[in-house]
Amino acid sequence: MNELYPVFLKVAQLNTLIVGAGNVGLEKLSFLLKSSPNAQVTIVAKEISAEIKKIADQNEAIALVEDSYKEKYLNGRHIVIGATDDKDVNKQIHLGAKARNLLVNIADTPALCDFYLGGIVTKGNVKIAISTNGKSPTTAKRLRQLLEEIIPEDINEMVENIHLYRDTLKGDFEYKVEALNKLTKELLVKN
Repeated sequence: MNELYPVFLKVAQLNTLIVGAGNVGLEKLSFLLKSSPNAQVTIVAKEISAEIKKIADQNEAIALVEDSYKEKYLNGRHIVIGATDDKDVNKQIHLGAKARNLLVNIADTPALCDFYLGGIVTKGNVKIAISTNGKSPTTAKRLRQLLEEIIPEDINEMVENIHLYRDTLKGDFEYKVEALNKLTKELLVKN
């Protein structure tokens, strides 16, 4: 049973720490930036890959710290991602984050994760997250590809128009919901 609760975080307003700057750290950073290009991210690692340095040079919201992990780097964070290849360091990251009540994700270690980074489909203001409960990232990737193909490119125009229409509606909440349901019912029509 998948007991995950989907949430869309405003990571541009949160302070994210990634520990590790190799291939896994690059993957986690890229995922964050694809979804939220203005994400506030600090990356701590003894060695930082050239790819991450290049991304950081082009994005002032990314800070790089060339150092080994220390608990002090958890101060002031909201989200922590452990992306090192050292299981002991990843365990320290997890324990330190939990002691501070921070949300933590340790790459490739579901038992040490409060959240997973699933597949995401973005079409303008429409964003769909896909989770397999950490069981099959490949399945989430394939579902993402399928949804990217079948959701029309002009979906954002529709969302913007409905938003404008919603602002013109008079009446109580129930009336507005009923009016918007009538307007969008065609989305459920199967061809």
